[in-house]
Amino acid sequence: MTATYTFDIFTSVDGNSSYGPPGDWGGYWGKQGPEFLDHRYAAYDGEQRMVFGATTFGLFVQMVPAFSDDERDPWLDRMIALPTTVISSTLTGPFDWPDATVVSGDAVDVVRRMKEESDVPIRSHGSLSLNRALMAAGLVDRIQLTVFPVVAGQTGDEPVFAGGGDFDLDLLETRTLDGRIQELVYRPTLRTWATG
Repeated sequence: MTATYTFDIFTSVDGNSSYGPPGDWGGYWGKQGPEFLDHRYAAYDGEQRMVFGATTFGLFVQMVPAFSDDERDPWLDRMIALPTTVISSTLTGPFDWPDATVVSGDAVDVVRRMKEESDVPIRSHGSLSLNRALMAAGLVDRIQLTVFPVVAGQTGDEPVFAGGGDFDLDLLETRTLDGRIQELVYRPTLRTWATG
C-alpha cells in the first residue's frame, strides 16, 4: 500500500500562486476569514509528512521567523511541527525547523520511495516545479486547490500549472469557506496525446 500524496496550493481565479509588484494584496490576497483559517488548522492535524522543494522551503524558513507569534497563523505552527523532507541538491542545514531532513536526488525517485515506505499521508504546500514533475510521473493523488476570489492579471506571477502536462481532473470534494473562498480537491490523471 502506498501513502496518499496531496499537492496543496493557493491560487487566484486566474491561476497564479503568488503576486508581485506593483500590487500588495496582503497574505491570502486579503481574503482570509475565520472559517478558512480554522479549516487550514484542521488540515494539518494528525500524522502526515511534508515535502518541499528548495525554493519553497527556503521562503518558509525566511518568512515564518519574521512573523511574531500574534501574526503567525496557527496552521503554520502545525505545519512546521510535522516531519519534513526537503528535496534539494543545494540546501544544507541546520534550519530553524524542528524535524526537517534534506534529501538530494531525483525528486520523482525520492517521492516514489517515500510513498512506498510511508505509513502516513504525504502533503506538499507550494513547491510548484517539484509538484508539476510529480504530477507528470503520476505520483500526485490529490490536488487541494484553494481558490481566492481575485484576478491578478497585472500582479500575478507563478502560474500554478504553467509548463506542466495536460490532466483530466476528477472532483473529489468541494467546499466554500467564509462565503467566498473555494476549495476544490481533485484526482489528476495525466492526459497523453497520440501523435501522427
